[in-house]
Amino acid sequence: MTLQNTEVLAAPAALRVLYVIGSMGIGGAEQHLLNVSRALTQRGYQCEVFALDPEGPMRSAFERAGVPVVGVRLPDLLQRWLPTPRLRARVRLCLAAPYLLWHCWRRRPHIGHYFLPAAYIIGGAVSLLAPRMTRIMSRRSLNLYQVNHSLLRNLELWLHDKMDLVCGNSKAVIRDLQAEGIDEGRLRLIYNGIELNRFKSARPRAQVRAELGLSPSGLIFVMVANLITYKGHADLVRAFARIRDQLPSDWACMCIGRDDGIGASLRAQAQAAGIGEHIRFLGSRQDVADLLCAADVGVLCSHEEGFSNAVLEGMAAGLPMVVTDVGGNGEAVIDGSTGVVVPARHPEALAQALLKMGLDSPGRKAMGERGALRAQETFSMRSCVEQYIAMYTASQIDFER
Repeated sequence: MTLQNTEVLAAPAALRVLYVIGSMGIGGAEQHLLNVSRALTQRGYQCEVFALDPEGPMRSAFERAGVPVVGVRLPDLLQRWLPTPRLRARVRLCLAAPYLLWHCWRRRPHIGHYFLPAAYIIGGAVSLLAPRMTRIMSRRSLNLYQVNHSLLRNLELWLHDKMDLVCGNSKAVIRDLQAEGIDEGRLRLIYNGIELNRFKSARPRAQVRAELGLSPSGLIFVMVANLITYKGHADLVRAFARIRDQLPSDWACMCIGRDDGIGASLRAQAQAAGIGEHIRFLGSRQDVADLLCAADVGVLCSHEEGFSNAVLEGMAAGLPMVVTDVGGNGEAVIDGSTGVVVPARHPEALAQALLKMGLDSPGRKAMGERGALRAQETFSMRSCVEQYIAMYTASQIDFER
């Protein structure tokens, strides 16, 4: 179906890779890029990130990893003149393209690698005027976002033909890309990878629970996803409302992620369902590995996904996972073996899976152990980085021809 590089090749000396991404916010794509670029830097690559919005909490993490972050920062005076964040963002995007073009001519990267739609549109278009480089686009979600954005879809379709390689992180994403007309010879499938050592060095479970005021022996669920409508938090609340009287009295669900505007309505929904004290909205956290290791069951009930790092991290932490059958979720979680896969937008099915998992302690422990082994064998960061190296190396060999 698709070509997936697995052979490890020697990294070309001082290969310069310029990544273009939307922001330095805390998200799956940003965390993935941090892990990959850090590992490549350690292997001798010269990695650099151009962010359309370079100011954000992830910037310092990249710089500590030896990966410079560049982008347009609006002068304080200009920011004061521009009255709204949206207007400031639009001005920043207008300035990003010429600055990126100048940066490409100055740095002359061997590879330009574009993550997420806005960065692909701007970075891909700029690359056509920049010194010749290998152009790679990474798609990390299904193409449902194109439905209401016909201009965005048309621009992406136009750019596809200009790319040397197009990379997807799940078979579901690859199928979308094939449907958009990308020939198999330019497609690459590279699954996300995770840093397994983070979970081996997690803080003690009892300590983390005590800090959060959770019962030391309570049944704890956890969902790691920014509070965005399509992540399905409302379905999760409805599911728990259905089974609240069948769960132990000290159960809780930790919801970890940035509030993108629906937090207040979710809290109100939980309160109205009589489970407000059981749903803990913890916001963005830097100690996700600790929180996962303090839980009993992982959940991701999104309506759409590419391939979720949150699912892999839950598996690596030894959690049985309850996930919706969207994107690559069913490729990561083996239904009935490492977790349960349920239909999306189906609170009743979700509720029954959560209840079954919650009440079957031996079963969920066995599933969690199998999930941890699968994460180690199939979804390690080492394996992921080796496939990036193989892809980059082969692209330069083809480029030189």
